[in-house]
Amino acid sequence: MLIRQTSDIRSSEITDERWYRGRREFFKLAGGLVISGAAGSLLGACSDTSSAAGLGDGGQSPLQNIKPKVVSTDEPLNRFEDITSYNNFYEFGTGKNDPQRYGGSLKTSPWTVKIDGLCNKPASYHLEDLIKDQQLEERIYRLRCVEAWSMVIPWVGIPLSSVLKRAEPQGKAAYVAFTTLFRPGEMPGQRGDALQWPYVEGLRMDEAMHPLTILAVGLYGKSLMNQNGAPIRLVVPWKYGFKSIKSIVQIKFVEKQPPTAWNIATPQEYGFYSNVNPEVDHPRWSQAREKRLPSLFASYKTQMFNGYGDQVASMYAGMDLRKNY
Repeated sequence: MLIRQTSDIRSSEITDERWYRGRREFFKLAGGLVISGAAGSLLGACSDTSSAAGLGDGGQSPLQNIKPKVVSTDEPLNRFEDITSYNNFYEFGTGKNDPQRYGGSLKTSPWTVKIDGLCNKPASYHLEDLIKDQQLEERIYRLRCVEAWSMVIPWVGIPLSSVLKRAEPQGKAAYVAFTTLFRPGEMPGQRGDALQWPYVEGLRMDEAMHPLTILAVGLYGKSLMNQNGAPIRLVVPWKYGFKSIKSIVQIKFVEKQPPTAWNIATPQEYGFYSNVNPEVDHPRWSQAREKRLPSLFASYKTQMFNGYGDQVASMYAGMDLRKNY
């Protein structure tokens, strides 16, 4: 992966807001393309986000003082519509456009994140207090899904390490566990049994402290849409997307490897580490190639660690990455 700084990014690579805000303009740009069939609609139903005023109703609010493009790729960004209408967020349903369709029911303000476990300074933070002293950064990362599709997304967030250090983890803390909100009244997917609720995830401590790992609170310079994990989610760019847990309410320091939602559901398919590895196939499909949405046809060779190997491979030196999949 080629890492570039702010000056290397052409303005033509960034979608103008007047285009991604308008449904009619989007269809004009997309050439009226609609793909349907067994996989469902490619982009799902597009909603007019300009009518959504704030965090509580699933819309976006402007974010201030963002340090632009701290980490960037040389690949063009996906459009706002791609990122917000084709999602995996089973708390709202298993369909790709279910999160956009049903996510507006989730109330994300006020929001509290509890940080506890093996640390010297456990606390519960209102989201505003958690990030108020942090420098928001734009991180343009690739997201690679285990289903063999990918996107390039302009996240806005803070390094996870800055939050973890504030809690002063103890020496016994070897892992960090995360828990998603459990609110079936607002998250209809939680009324079913697609997964064991609430959704849980975990990272090894060195993974959690790595500078590429962030807590994202925004997208395209504004707060997250509900379907993308509002109001705060994890982003670990060298791992498959399901590791990047959404709508986080608890971060806990633990001594032993914590349970994770997909590993609980189907351990033969989803391991704890879940690093992007083209040499380890999913039992039901190959991971050697991927499709860059919104296209369902053009495919690319999958990169080890999703292209971030230069930055993260040393953490796994000597490990059997087939056994630790």
